[in-house]
Amino acid sequence: MRILGIDPGLQCTGFGVIDTEGAEMHYVASGTIQTSPKNGALLPARLRILFDGINEVVARYQPGVAACEIVFVNVNPQATLLLGQARGACLTALVSNDLSVAEYTALQLKKAVVGHGKAAKSQVQEMVKRLLRLPGLPGQDAADALGLCITHAQVSRTVAAINRVSPLQARTHAAYKGGRHY
Repeated sequence: MRILGIDPGLQCTGFGVIDTEGAEMHYVASGTIQTSPKNGALLPARLRILFDGINEVVARYQPGVAACEIVFVNVNPQATLLLGQARGACLTALVSNDLSVAEYTALQLKKAVVGHGKAAKSQVQEMVKRLLRLPGLPGQDAADALGLCITHAQVSRTVAAINRVSPLQARTHAAYKGGRHY
């Protein structure tokens, strides 16, 4: 299974792609999609850059499923609204490519990758490097996106195991402490 992870942001959206075979995870690609208001781009143009960037990543790597971070309210309501719009552009690009999208919180990502929900960004970077056997540390946004891939790979194996044991009881929504699947 090829998984695409998206860490949405208005200025910098991280993406990561991994392949899984059973419990094995293999790094495919990662990077960021940058938008900047400095060159005069207004919000709609920046959202278009995100939408087109996600479409390009999907076309290049052909994932079978996607995972995206759930955004919570920040201290600044305006920043939260802008981030929500960026996330919406990312989700729209994913579903317009007929990808099923699983959503996880930053807490779920940190627990799955590092082992505790209060992990620092540097700890997530280091564990992603170790789990995917990378030669160097990925950038923070790319590390979060790869962490979402790892989280989804782990959750998918758990849900598949539940389905094998009790297919009538298994549900795909809310299967991972409030994570959403579409």
